[in-house]
Amino acid sequence: MQDQLINIKGVGDGLRITLDEAEEWSNITALLASRIDQQSAFFSGARVTLDVGARPVRKDEMMSIKALLDRRGLTLAVVLSDSQTTLDSADALDLRANVSAVPAPEPVDGLAPFNPEEEGTAGVMIRRTLRSGRTVRSAGHVVVFGDVNPGAEIQAVGDVIIWGRLRGMVHAGAHGDTNAVVCALDMTPTQLRIAGYLTTSPQDKRQKPRPEIAFIRDGHIVVEAWE
Repeated sequence: MQDQLINIKGVGDGLRITLDEAEEWSNITALLASRIDQQSAFFSGARVTLDVGARPVRKDEMMSIKALLDRRGLTLAVVLSDSQTTLDSADALDLRANVSAVPAPEPVDGLAPFNPEEEGTAGVMIRRTLRSGRTVRSAGHVVVFGDVNPGAEIQAVGDVIIWGRLRGMVHAGAHGDTNAVVCALDMTPTQLRIAGYLTTSPQDKRQKPRPEIAFIRDGHIVVEAWE
């Protein structure tokens, strides 16, 4: 039963713990504690990426699971979530919080196969400002209704559209798509990448902010008015 509610696997230099979104919080955390205690020597010292999906986790609940891990010698390093409540809770505790990547939709019986050119492409929509330390990764596009502050980072396989000021780091076309674009109402990124091309904003840029679009032309990243 625990295996169905809690999934633990090794990732990089730590562990990724995925919790069932529907199970009652006190039950799921008790099961997690029990599972760790059964193999305490194996888990001790591990850095944990906690994936809670769309579950809204309050600040007190986030504090309780952080304390649970701390007492057992584990470090809660990253929280993955699609819930604004959870992201705010992690931010309040100075925990690194990332928005979970959105996979491409599965085919549905009776419908035509997915065609990106006609049906659109899967992606992530963020309805808030991304503050320093926040990272968003998407297997599709990323749209932000807010600013991207210095110290925030976006990585997208597709396009990146910022309905606000872009002052952080952005990588569009992360899998090598040279047709990807980056758009923003105020384009002053710390670093901007499209596919394998890289550029930064000039230090002396003082022009009045205007909507701009960045794309690749003749082997260079070009920034023009976004109309």
